[in-house]
Amino acid sequence: MNQTSEQPEIIWQHIYQEAQSAARDEPMLASFFQSTILDHNSLGNALSYHLANKLASSAAPASMLRKVMDRAFSTAEIIQAVAADIQATVARDSACNLYLTPFLYFKGFLALQSYRAAHQLWLENRHSLALLLQYRISLKFAVDIHPAAQIGSGLMIDHATGLVIGETAVVEDCVSIMQSVTLGGTGKVSGDRHPKIRKGVLIGPGAKILGNIEVAEGAMVAASTVVLKSVPAHAIVAGVPAAVIGDARSIEPSRTMDHYFKCD
Repeated sequence: MNQTSEQPEIIWQHIYQEAQSAARDEPMLASFFQSTILDHNSLGNALSYHLANKLASSAAPASMLRKVMDRAFSTAEIIQAVAADIQATVARDSACNLYLTPFLYFKGFLALQSYRAAHQLWLENRHSLALLLQYRISLKFAVDIHPAAQIGSGLMIDHATGLVIGETAVVEDCVSIMQSVTLGGTGKVSGDRHPKIRKGVLIGPGAKILGNIEVAEGAMVAASTVVLKSVPAHAIVAGVPAAVIGDARSIEPSRTMDHYFKCD
């Protein structure tokens, strides 16, 4: 196997070992770590259990959601994306130094993986169940991602509260998104109406990107910016409405997480 195909197992070994240590260090949470991590034999199996219990409701009991999650996280492409998202979070979030942490506690990570299960249902034309799952994700995590949106891997969604991603939005690999970001439409327009976020983009907190526009590869959208026109590759945009104020200081701002910019 190549390194990419091995990544879920490597990530799982980190999580399992960290859970063992955490259970020893905090005996009051030992049963939580046991049932959520240590009773399982793979990343997909544990994530399926964890999300099914978090998202369960009377309309969607945990036993039903577990079947949906098990099938999603047994898919090679999806579990590779899960592992890449965990790795991205550990690498980019200065508050995260354990693989266990996003898996158990970070709602941006958990909402994104729940979306992945809903997206699989959407592609299978099981739209009612996909939309029910979207509803539960929104209630539980304060993150609203339409199951038809197209989202890549290696994403970090930091803090996540208030994130909205519309039906025809596209988010490519290795993107970092902060809280209260909207990838939305501009009104009651049908068809392809949401933003296309390319690889390596960093979107700051509170940014609103509206309409069928492109934020090109390696660009940075500053905090509280309102973007109504396409953004060139490797540009920094800021303001209401957005204007280009400079060039990003790295090829992929999403990796460096450097939100600093200097206005001339």
